[in-house]
Amino acid sequence: MPQFDASTIINLRDLGGIALAGNSAVRPGLLLRSGQLDRLDPELDPSVAALGIHTVVDLRTEHERHERPDQVPEGARLIVADVMAAGMSGAERVPAKLDSVLGNPAVAEEHLGNGKAEKLLCDAYRAFVTSEPACDAYRLLLSALAEPDCGPLLFHCTAGKDRTGWAATVILLLLGADEATVREEYLSVNPAVRAAFAPVIDRFTAAGGDPEIADAILGVRPAYLAAALEEMERAYGGVEAYVRDGLGIPDEAVDRIRARCVA
Repeated sequence: MPQFDASTIINLRDLGGIALAGNSAVRPGLLLRSGQLDRLDPELDPSVAALGIHTVVDLRTEHERHERPDQVPEGARLIVADVMAAGMSGAERVPAKLDSVLGNPAVAEEHLGNGKAEKLLCDAYRAFVTSEPACDAYRLLLSALAEPDCGPLLFHCTAGKDRTGWAATVILLLLGADEATVREEYLSVNPAVRAAFAPVIDRFTAAGGDPEIADAILGVRPAYLAAALEEMERAYGGVEAYVRDGLGIPDEAVDRIRARCVA
């Protein structure tokens, strides 16, 4: 799978080349995932400019967008698809507050210590599947991907690991990837995310913060993805029904996505 040494985009990855059923693979150059685009500078990252990104789907909250607005590639359209819009509880919104939740080690210990951080993230991932804001957001993403003039599409959140990770999981499962492949892609972002947020982690631990809390909040873990997959199975019975009934994506749109994205 192509990766990029893009100094101005966190965790940029092309899903192209990921193995799918029937000896097929994801078509390169069409499905890109990343963290926030607030530092994007095509002149500094010519490899990014060369991608020809046509559509950007921003999965972040209004606060995140206000604090760090996207620098959208020239000529690209921007679609806002807020996974954590009004309707999610404070606990479920943890992935949107990565910096602030680690701002005070004593407060973090009280609210996130003794395994509570991992539990909160698992709850957030379940909400990705069933909450109304999340379903609306992922419907926007897949609807955009099904449009004839979509072009290369990049979807992202802040770190490119939680909201983006679930989006990548759904798309890959829909295209025919098995769960082992999906899990490998989900976990593979850990090094890039930890490198990007190393200053946050260092400040937190230097002030006496528990490294386990930082790891739980700023990393990805098998338990998080498992929680979302289990919730999808419980609520819908699998990805096909989730996309059709939970997200409201018609079968013909799914067919267009597959025709475009499967090589």
